[in-house]
Amino acid sequence: MTIHDIDFGQLYRDHMRAAGGREKPPEAWDARAEEMANLGDGAYVRDFTARMNLSGCDTLLDVGCGTGAIALALAPRLRHVYALDYSRGMLDVLMRNAATLGLTNITPIRLAWEDDWSDVPVCDVVTASRSTRVMDMADALAKLDAKTKRRAYLTSLVGGRFIDAEVAELLGRARPALPDYIYVINLLHRMGRQPRLDYIDNDNRLAGAENFDEFARKVAFSVGELTDEQRMRLRAWYDADPARGRRGGAPFRWAFVAWEKPASLPVGIVGGAQD
Repeated sequence: MTIHDIDFGQLYRDHMRAAGGREKPPEAWDARAEEMANLGDGAYVRDFTARMNLSGCDTLLDVGCGTGAIALALAPRLRHVYALDYSRGMLDVLMRNAATLGLTNITPIRLAWEDDWSDVPVCDVVTASRSTRVMDMADALAKLDAKTKRRAYLTSLVGGRFIDAEVAELLGRARPALPDYIYVINLLHRMGRQPRLDYIDNDNRLAGAENFDEFARKVAFSVGELTDEQRMRLRAWYDADPARGRRGGAPFRWAFVAWEKPASLPVGIVGGAQD
């Protein structure tokens, strides 16, 4: 057997199921939209956008846009931005933020990864920032590639864990790691692309809480509702080092993956490696 015999798409799907991965319903993100309504996202957004090449580009499709950290940062530099997400609450906050900033060149699109994207515009650039925890990575990458004329950029978690391992262990919620960026690299290779890889260090999903109650809400969103006993253990962990609690534990790293659409391919055609 060689690497060319491995079906990375099926391997990813098997890994995701074995790790207990699941897609949160849009209503879960609707409920968090207001607390994520800040107009910017600090160093991460700067690090992400600084790695992008927008030369010769007028349009952007931002997939899994959330409240619009990337879309809002790039809209002043482009003719038009299409912001795609399956959470109506997130899109509502994004458009409110756009109005606050005086941006009139953003169009929201309410769709999920697994929906039919036939009517989604093909754009010069496609991004998927911190939104690639999908059940079928091969299908997701094919959709991103089909919707870009020039370049695509995404981030995928390194190590496959969204919260601090110590917190998960403390709560008895430790799980196998989810599939991470290495599948993305191999799948793009099989699609005939030549991905470039970089890394962005970032606070973890639990960071930024101003007090224990907010921290506990962040934990519950990530791992599920907490029992009284789990909440007591979490409180003891938080109170032992509040600064650590505000950091959410250990930071994590995003893999920044970029690729270009071969100029010889018609727009919308996905290339594939030949066995």
